[in-house]
Amino acid sequence: MQQQSKANPTVIKLGFWSAVLTAAFAAAFFAVGMFGSSYTENIQAPYVLTAIRPVDYAVWAPGFLLALTFIVLVACIHRLAPHDKKVFSQIGLSFAVIYAGLIVADYFLQWTVILPSIVSNETEALSLFSMYNPHGIFIAFESLGYLIMNVAFLFLAAVFSGPSRLHRAIRWLFIISFILAVGSFSLLTLAGYPIVVFEVVIITIIVVVLIVAGVLLSILFKRTERFEGRLKPIESS
Repeated sequence: MQQQSKANPTVIKLGFWSAVLTAAFAAAFFAVGMFGSSYTENIQAPYVLTAIRPVDYAVWAPGFLLALTFIVLVACIHRLAPHDKKVFSQIGLSFAVIYAGLIVADYFLQWTVILPSIVSNETEALSLFSMYNPHGIFIAFESLGYLIMNVAFLFLAAVFSGPSRLHRAIRWLFIISFILAVGSFSLLTLAGYPIVVFEVVIITIIVVVLIVAGVLLSILFKRTERFEGRLKPIESS
């Protein structure tokens, strides 16, 4: 029998709203990326955009906020995890922090270094760091960040070991996301595709997963609140 503990109502509410925001930012990231930016059009070597549009760099704002919100969500999951599962939630939280650090630094660099340099026409040796370079550092770090997020998913899946449909849905959603992410990276790399192709694939995977997971987790936190702070929904419902 798993040990139950009284959950802090603040953790439950914070978890609920961070789950809602995770779904919202993931949806916004997808929408802006698909319909709000044309940064891949007519971009050729040396991959430095000369006609600046705010939307070409604003496209990463939802992803930036998503990284910060995801940390809060995973921290709340860790607080509500049963004692015998906390090692998995702690590892998941650690990988989530690594992911967020990579993504936040990567996007912040574009806004504070790359964009001002382009506006000032200081573009010498800028190509390698530009998000418009399909072989550049930005794409590589971004892809690595989302791969690491999927490692966090894998460990978080172990936390949701209850027999309920909600638990099974969250658990398999995270496991399938990890399999798709690692599988697509392996196949695309072996096939010789540039990293930018994987970037598009991995972002598509994570936004779909986080939209669904955000909804499911918000339901789970609400259900936990109804149990007067007891961890039945997290453990065995």
